Amino acid sequence: MTAAAATPGFWDWSFNPPLVLVIGLAVLYLLGSRRTVTPARKEAEQRWRSLCFYAALLVLAVALSSPIEALSEEVFWAHMVQHVLLLVVAPPLMLVARPWVRLWRVLALGARRSLGRSIALGERMEPVRWGLRAVGRPLPSFLLFSVVLLAWHLPPLFDATLSSSALHVLEHTLFFGTALMLWKHVIDSPPLHAPLSSLQRVIYVVGAMVVSWALAVVLALAPHPLYAHYAHELTRPGGISAIADQQVAAGVMWVPGSITFVIVIFIYVHRWLTPAGVRANSSRLAGEH
Repeated sequence: MTAAAATPGFWDWSFNPPLVLVIGLAVLYLLGSRRTVTPARKEAEQRWRSLCFYAALLVLAVALSSPIEALSEEVFWAHMVQHVLLLVVAPPLMLVARPWVRLWRVLALGARRSLGRSIALGERMEPVRWGLRAVGRPLPSFLLFSVVLLAWHLPPLFDATLSSSALHVLEHTLFFGTALMLWKHVIDSPPLHAPLSSLQRVIYVVGAMVVSWALAVVLALAPHPLYAHYAHELTRPGGISAIADQQVAAGVMWVPGSITFVIVIFIYVHRWLTPAGVRANSSRLAGEH
């Protein structure tokens, strides 16, 4: 019988670049918050949004620096947990938090004006602005999210990420970045505004969920392990087989990976079915409180 591999412990965190970045963002947000005046009627809402921001950072830290990172080298299902956190947990939380103004206000006023003018009007930035406009529309964002999700799970690319730290970082960066692009069309996060109607957002999210389900189905029904790295592991935590590991990973993508999609779908179906007058009155009452 094959001996089970040692499982990383709860305290086996890595003080790696992602964790340094997360800590840095937390500090910048705190400094920016001190430079931002919040109206009294908005304080409760802002506390909630700040909580979402710190929760998003915590999710990123758990995905990239916690024992899950070490475990992902040994079992595929832990790797899929990372992907779910980067695709459908951290990005929506970040967008709900609306941290952009507070992070921007870390800079001095003069620096903000100069940088903002350069970004918005500078000739050198025109190709960047054009590129962002091109890929930032709903359909290109959806296609980028889908292609990135599916392409990085092709066996040659996926196995390559497990033998190259640079490719692994690129994979996770693209997952998080394209997920932000997808979710920004569903979750309003000023100054980013989603142009889609409630019904369009439902269709958009259902489409993204179907793409993730397609990946889960392929992983679940494959008759043999798809990834050589995990198939050739001599020992795994818990003594799980390679094919069972792959099927558990499919379950992670299929069930926990669908929770955010389902929540958002219910929210926007409710908004779609709620008369506009009722929504406007609820918004007015919320603003008064």
